[in-house]
Formats: sequence, structure tokens, C-alpha cells
Amino acid sequence: MKVACVGVHVLDTHVIGIESIPDGSDGQLVETIRMSPAGTAGGTAVVLARLGAEVTSYGAIGTDPIADVLLSLLAREGVGTRGLVRLAEHQTSASVLPVRPDGASKDRPAWHCIGANGAFTLDQLDREPLAGIDHLHLGGPEFLGGPAAGELLAWARGEGMTTSVDVLAPGDPDLLAWIGDALPHTDYLLPNDEQVRGFTGRDDLAEGARALVEAGAGCVAVTRGARGALVVTAERVLEVPAYAIADEDLVDTTGCGDAFSAGFLRGRSLGHDLEVSARLGCATAGQVARGLGTDAGAYTLADVEAVVAG
Repeated sequence: MKVACVGVHVLDTHVIGIESIPDGSDGQLVETIRMSPAGTAGGTAVVLARLGAEVTSYGAIGTDPIADVLLSLLAREGVGTRGLVRLAEHQTSASVLPVRPDGASKDRPAWHCIGANGAFTLDQLDREPLAGIDHLHLGGPEFLGGPAAGELLAWARGEGMTTSVDVLAPGDPDLLAWIGDALPHTDYLLPNDEQVRGFTGRDDLAEGARALVEAGAGCVAVTRGARGALVVTAERVLEVPAYAIADEDLVDTTGCGDAFSAGFLRGRSLGHDLEVSARLGCATAGQVARGLGTDAGAYTLADVEAVVAG
């Protein structure tokens, strides 16, 4: 599987063991501080590489030390970085994520700088190296805008690639309208449950996903946290449960959505049906939840397949 991961690349700094934000100038000792490559393109790229795909990243970063660290971490995972353009006038996108002792990623603060991701345009994307790519994954179409995202995805399909899209921003009807031109050229749309409800205003998740299929997406694979995933096409609705993780093994759920996307897409590339691919996605997310960041630990495609096989 040869994949181009285009769009949002972020350097995450995880701070684990946060029970509260100190007042005033008070300090607090924490358990671990760790950096990892992230973003709806960058995080997915790392996990796809772990699962045996040949991956190249495309997007925009700065010329700052944050970029140097991000490039180093991506390269260490075997992700090609020749498609990341460096913009001197913008800093590299970065986040600081305080992780509670229970590892939950919801209901916690986060600090994020959009940085160079907000300056990336199609003019900066060299399409010539994309020749021979099997799949184009676009993370963060909202930064390009729907017409540009649609142009890129339509071009990729014309070149024989399959396509996928993962939105970074929270779901909102106006955002759906903003990226609407991309959906008819999207084979796999990979939102979370809150985004689906926000995009469509539907409380019923299956109905919301169907509305996104009607808007043009070929397949909508929705992550539902501890409840697993829901996969919807024009013909069927599949519910796939998550794999249980013991409390003592749960470290941080940040990046699990990107991990699901990677596992699901890898499954499709291997010829698996939608259900098995979604199970691979859930199993991959379970691996990531056991560490800090998508590059934590040491998991392979064989490890994930063993979980699915039971």
C-alpha cells in the first residue's frame, strides 16, 4: 500500500498525570512529558507506516525547532517527509495536551496553535511524486476549503487512487457546507460521532451518517470512542464494537481516531470487507490507547490482526 497523507501535521506534547491546572505561579510535578507526531494527516501517516504501508507526508510546516523535531519523529517511523514544505513566515503547528490519570481525552483542556497548517495551499503540493500512489488521505479539508479539496480528490481519483477524508474541526452545518465540494470525491469519510451529529443535526448516528452518504461520501466510518465504530454506506449499516482495555492498561486516548482511520484503510487495502476493516481499525485504536501518542510502544500489523482473530 502506497499512501500520500496530505494536510494537517502537528507536534503534540503530552503531559501525563494532570489532576488540575495549578493556580497562579504554582508548579506541579507530573509523571511524563512526551512529544509525538500527530494531526489528521501526520498521526494517520505514522500508524499506517506501523501497519506496513509505504507512506509519504504532504503539507506545510515552519522552519522552527518544532519542525525539526516533527520531521525527525516522522522519519524515525519510516514516513517520507519530502512533501512537507517549510514556510519561514509560519510556525509549525503544535499542541499541548494535559492527560488525566484515567487517560480520557474528552472533557479536558488543550492548547493548540494552527500555525503553518492554515497556510497550506494546493500550489505548494507537488503532484509529480504522487505518481504510483494507491491511496490519498486528506486530513483537514477545511484548511484547503471545499473547492480546493474537491479538486485534489477528483484529481487523485482520476489517477486511479482511492481517497479518504478526516475532518479536524468540530462538526457544524456551516463547516459541512464549507467542505461539501470534497464529499462526492471521497471514498471513505472518517468522522467521529460528535462531528456527525454536529454536521447533520441528527441525534441518530446512523441517520446522520446516511445524510453524509447522500451528500456524496461513498462510505462513512464513524468512531464512537469506547463503543467502537459505525460503518454506513448506501446499502448497509454495520456496528463494530471496540476491544476492551483494562483500566490499568489505558494510558491516553489521544490519537485513537487517527489510529482507527489507519487500521480501517489498511484493512481495505488488504482486500478485507468493511466489517473486518473496521475491526482492524478498532484494534489499532486499542494499541494507541495503551501509550502516549500514535508512535508509542511497538505494534505491527501482525499484532493488530492477532487481536481481531481473537
